[in-house]
Amino acid sequence: MPASRRFPLLLIGAFLALYLVWGSTYLFIRIGVESWPPMLMAGVRFLIAGCLLYGFLRWRGVPAPTWPQWRAAGAIGFLLLSCGNGGVTVAEHAGVASGVAALAVATVPLFTLLFGLLFGHRNSKLEWAGIALGLVGIGLLNLGSNLQASPIGAALIIFA
Repeated sequence: MPASRRFPLLLIGAFLALYLVWGSTYLFIRIGVESWPPMLMAGVRFLIAGCLLYGFLRWRGVPAPTWPQWRAAGAIGFLLLSCGNGGVTVAEHAGVASGVAALAVATVPLFTLLFGLLFGHRNSKLEWAGIALGLVGIGLLNLGSNLQASPIGAALIIFA
């Protein structure tokens, strides 16, 4: 099969995975924190995902990481768990609606573009249009939903 015919299928599959995995993350966090301690739930999720990814890569023949790679991955994983996703999990446990969490996290690409401007990177109109479209889409998905949050929970989301 020619690569040009496979590419759209791979792209469609990647988009579906993105929509299903990323789109359901905050809902599953909301459901999970009702019965699990938030950081334990996030840690178990990270552990399962990491083991699956490690096993898949080893199965594909990728060599085991070196000690510096383990150290770097551990530092990034710790920050993601304790600050990023862990902060969102604790915030949802504190009463932040999953829609608020999704809206807040959806602004990250906007801030990435804005910080890029500070360092002299000029963004294309297509990049700005993509960010605007994404934010409008998240906003539309949350129309009429419960967008409430406690002040502490809102601060945790902003920190995360």
